[in-house]
Amino acid sequence: MSVLSSNGIALVKLMRDMPRGPRREGVFALWLTLRVVEDVLLLPPPPERAMRRRVVALEQRFSSLTLPGPLRRALTAALADLREARREQSALVLQQLVAPTRDVLGAEAADALGKAARSAGQRVRGE
Repeated sequence: MSVLSSNGIALVKLMRDMPRGPRREGVFALWLTLRVVEDVLLLPPPPERAMRRRVVALEQRFSSLTLPGPLRRALTAALADLREARREQSALVLQQLVAPTRDVLGAEAADALGKAARSAGQRVRGE
């Protein structure tokens, strides 16, 4: 499991400041997804079986959350991409969540996720 990154901390702070409800649960779902994506980026990578279990656990956790429609659809697509859990796809998984996040949760959450996507891209390229 990855250590909490600065991007993860930004989402946790945003979650702390939001009132309970679908928007807060949306930020929580993004934070969980970010943690799994960051684990895909680890070197050496976690065992494939462990990653499959993490994705299944993530999917089960999402089923109990009340998420806004656009964000739920985007997270479902992200889960499908994470099932393959390739390091090269990690930045793309996060980048595809930015637009629905901006629409549903606002610019602050989308900016944190965009920053995480750029950071993931840099880690994949070795910068």
